[in-house]
Formats: sequence, structure tokens, C-alpha cells
Amino acid sequence: MPLVTSKELLEGARKGHYAIGAFNANNMEMVQAIVAAAEAEGAPVILQVSQGAIRYAGLEYAAGLVKIAAQKASVPVVLHLDHGTSFEQNMLCLWAGFTSLMYDGSKEPYEVNIATTRRIVEIAHICGLPVEAELGRVLQSADGPSRREVQEALTDPEQAAEFVAETGVDSLAVAVGSVHGMREQEARLDVERIAALREKVPVPLVLHGSSGVEEESLRQAIQAGICKINVATHLNQAFTRGLRESLARMPEEVDPRNFLSAAREEVVQPVREKIRLFGSSGVAHAVGAAQPFTLRGEKFTKE
Repeated sequence: MPLVTSKELLEGARKGHYAIGAFNANNMEMVQAIVAAAEAEGAPVILQVSQGAIRYAGLEYAAGLVKIAAQKASVPVVLHLDHGTSFEQNMLCLWAGFTSLMYDGSKEPYEVNIATTRRIVEIAHICGLPVEAELGRVLQSADGPSRREVQEALTDPEQAAEFVAETGVDSLAVAVGSVHGMREQEARLDVERIAALREKVPVPLVLHGSSGVEEESLRQAIQAGICKINVATHLNQAFTRGLRESLARMPEEVDPRNFLSAAREEVVQPVREKIRLFGSSGVAHAVGAAQPFTLRGEKFTKE
């Protein structure tokens, strides 16, 4: 089916107290696995392309893989830019056919974050595209942040309300205790802060860095107001596990397709488990009638 934007999906999640899974895809096999899992669960899905994936595959290839997958999918699919760190990157992705943008100005001064986010929102809204922004900072596990540093980086609800009003952004990624790149589920989220943000902020809330968060904490976060949950490290772990196991099992094999197929299969089940955890299994029918995304009069439909 045609690509859709994230706006209707996230608004539905906000009203229904579930979350949409937003899964980072770094190659063809991961795109295929994520879509297959979403179809098996009857769930809408957001496929995210990060700047790292763009550097690896090239913008046209990264976007093209998701577009092809969406055309063949039986569930709604969003093509989303994850952690776009500049105005220019967002404009390139808009032109490349992304149906959801993100500007991450969390490392910039607050005033710069507002100004750049507002500029992207103004242009994206002309084209019918929603924009996600980030306030507070979700730190990197590779930097070894202390508990105090994580606490100091949390999103302030009052400032978040001001930020949304000033920028007109459609969803907001918030720092509530998660950390990017964690390989074990050890983190617990500040659920009271999420509830306070939900009370103050009139747009859907987004959680980054979910791979290291305990499952019960994720359930509580969804009930408190999280509507979109990003998953990257957990899938990378599954993919590389599938590669390692197949390489060990077939030491004489030289056809890379056999290894990549095994890695692809290893990703499907973790995606299905996350979709169930997020509560979005079976809700694709509720958004299945969403209007296809149209930009400059061009519809992304099957030929």
C-alpha cells in the first residue's frame, strides 16, 4: 500500500494508549524482516532511516528500499528520518520522499533548537509532512553516563510545553531515563515525568533508546503517554547474532545470501515481540483507510 505519514498513526496511539513501533533498518534484509513482522501482527509500522544508514547505503538506496517494501506491504508503513541533525538533511529527506521528518537539536542551545525546528516545521507542513523534534538529551551508553548525568539531561515539562507552542512540532522525543545503545534491559523510566509531560504537551511523545529499558517500565510508559517507541540496538543484536550463528554453522559456505537470509529471519521475532509489547498488534485496520501521502501531486502507489 502507499506510504503514509506518522501523524495519524501517532494520534491514534495517543488516543488508544498504545505505541507505534519505530524500527531502524540498515539494509534490505532488515527492512524485509520488519515489514514481515508488522504484517504478521497486523500492525502499522514506522521504518526509520538514520544518518548512519544514509552514510552507509546512500539516501536514494535507503529511501528506495522502504518505498518498495511499503508498496508491497498490507499494513501502513511510514518512512521516517531518525535524528536528522541539520536543516539541510531534513530538506534532502523531504525531497527524497520521506513521509515523516525529525530534527534533533538537543545538543544545540535551546534558542537554536527552537529556531531550526520551527523553520523545518514551516516547510514540512506546506508539503503535508509531520515533524518530530527532541528536547532534553537521550545520552549514549558508549559515553558511560552516570545516573546523575542522565537525570540532568531529562526533559522539563514546562519547557516542553513552551517548545511545542513555539515550534508547532507534531511529536516530541523526550528524555525520561533511557540511554541510546544499551545492550541489556536495565533502565527504568521516570513514569511520573512522562505523565507530567503528557499533561503539559498537546502532541504525541516519543521514546528513544528503548532497547535498554525493562519491559514493565515500557508498559508503564505507554500508559503514561508514550506513543512512539524507537528500536535499533535490539534489532542490530538479533541480526548480528543470526550472522554469527550461520557463519559458525556453515563454515565452508561462500554464498553470502545464505548468511543474510539467516540474519533476516533472526530479526522477525524480536520485532513481533516489541509490537505486542507496545500494544499495536491488530490495529492496522484502524488506520488502513488513511490517505496515501501526496507530495507535489505525486502518489506513491503500485504501478
